[in-house]
Amino acid sequence: MTEPKHQLTTGSVARNKRAWHDYEIVEKVEAGLQLVGTEVKSLRNKQCDLEGAFARIQDGECWLMGCKIAPYAQGGYVNHDPLRKRKLLLHRSQIKKIRTKLEQRGFTLIPLSVYFNSRGLAKVELGLAHGKRKYDKRRQLHEQQVRRDMNRGFNRK
Repeated sequence: MTEPKHQLTTGSVARNKRAWHDYEIVEKVEAGLQLVGTEVKSLRNKQCDLEGAFARIQDGECWLMGCKIAPYAQGGYVNHDPLRKRKLLLHRSQIKKIRTKLEQRGFTLIPLSVYFNSRGLAKVELGLAHGKRKYDKRRQLHEQQVRRDMNRGFNRK
């Protein structure tokens, strides 16, 4: 039996760690990502940055903005614009549900991670989130520190 010429990359490409610190994630949604060829190759090389990225609904479609996918090194003249807006592939009912939450309750839509699923398709995990206040962030950091200290104490015995 012969091996395939190239393996599909699965797993996480990029995570937005800052999102968990700055926002309280209320609900998660998985969306497909419409890409051009050189963007897929750059993502397979894990050349993606989600810092400052956000999603927006315009004209009944969902768009990912501010996500930087580095140009592919061997792309030549057919390379993509690293900061272009990318269409998110969602069902119309999902877009409608997200839009009502964004309009009514002051939520924001942020990308949490970019990854390839088991079939090799690029996906984005979006989070409907509320912004955290400064004192909420401080309290969360304090609780994490207390948990770490307790675990250290248990591990020593």
